Amino acid sequence: MKGKALQISIHVIGCAIFLSLPVLFSPDLTSPFGLYKILPFQRDFIGYVILALFFYLNYYILIPKFYFRKKYAVFGTLTLLSFLIVSIMPNLLVPDAYFMNNQYAEQGSSLISPPLIHQPVFRFFKHHFFEFIIICTFSLMLKISSRLKLAEKEKVNAELSYLKAQINPHFLFNTLNSIYSLAIEKSDYTATAVVKLSGMMRYVITDASHKFVQLEKEINYISDYIELQKLRIDSTIKLSYSVTGDLLDKKIAPLVLISFIENAFKYGVNAEENSEIKIDIDITRAYLHLRVFNKKVKIQQVNKAKSGLGIENANNRLQLLYPGSHKLVIKDTKEDFSILLSLYLK
Repeated sequence: MKGKALQISIHVIGCAIFLSLPVLFSPDLTSPFGLYKILPFQRDFIGYVILALFFYLNYYILIPKFYFRKKYAVFGTLTLLSFLIVSIMPNLLVPDAYFMNNQYAEQGSSLISPPLIHQPVFRFFKHHFFEFIIICTFSLMLKISSRLKLAEKEKVNAELSYLKAQINPHFLFNTLNSIYSLAIEKSDYTATAVVKLSGMMRYVITDASHKFVQLEKEINYISDYIELQKLRIDSTIKLSYSVTGDLLDKKIAPLVLISFIENAFKYGVNAEENSEIKIDIDITRAYLHLRVFNKKVKIQQVNKAKSGLGIENANNRLQLLYPGSHKLVIKDTKEDFSILLSLYLK
């Protein structure tokens, strides 16, 4: 809504500046309140109004319907017709009879006067030819630029949709495995796990479909995920999780943090080894800092082609959603793995 209001404001200001040009460059500017009575000024001002209307006609109709569809002959013909209208219409609305009658009265009434609009039209062609070319070129460049931005935005949205589609099945598969393990053990926490999974999937289906969500909801999603993981891991595994800072009135891209946390549980949990996972989320006034640490443990052999897909996926989404406004540091040693993400919040 704010972007639309800004766009309207820019157009209004631009039109006001453009329509002020005949006033600023009028030779009769010394008496600005009497300009509206001067015929040449009236024609000039009407010409500029029609030029402004042609800009929007060209921008919204001629360029998208004919130029972009490669109907260049039709586009050129309509542009030429528009130029003729811009040139002739002011003279039809404000005839230059006063100027011509005075001119020929001084030379004698025996002279035959030329057509009423012949001389004025010639002067108007000459006077407004460059303005018309500039308006035509500017509207064309602006529309092409707008189309390129729209194409880039659609490309980014398509890539984000693809990356998000990779996240959701991966998470669901891992979580269902956890609940399956609880069910096999006939754990009393099975029902609780199902309820938490239901709430998390509701978030993924509804809120996570938006480009940005409330930070509080995203943190709640992460907290539920960690609580769900606690139900399946051994109590001897060292797990610490903390959230500090103010979550209110802040937004974040959905599911952009979970891949780093999933990675810690995927490669840092083994009941037979000294397992340790640390997850810290610190929110300052404008930034979110995520620290995830896990000791490396022996896990079941996975397909090398799929290994690290979650981290790569998250990194790709960060590049698309937070270009130049995030910093990701990954430390991968023989004993442990850690990430530090600093993210500028919306």
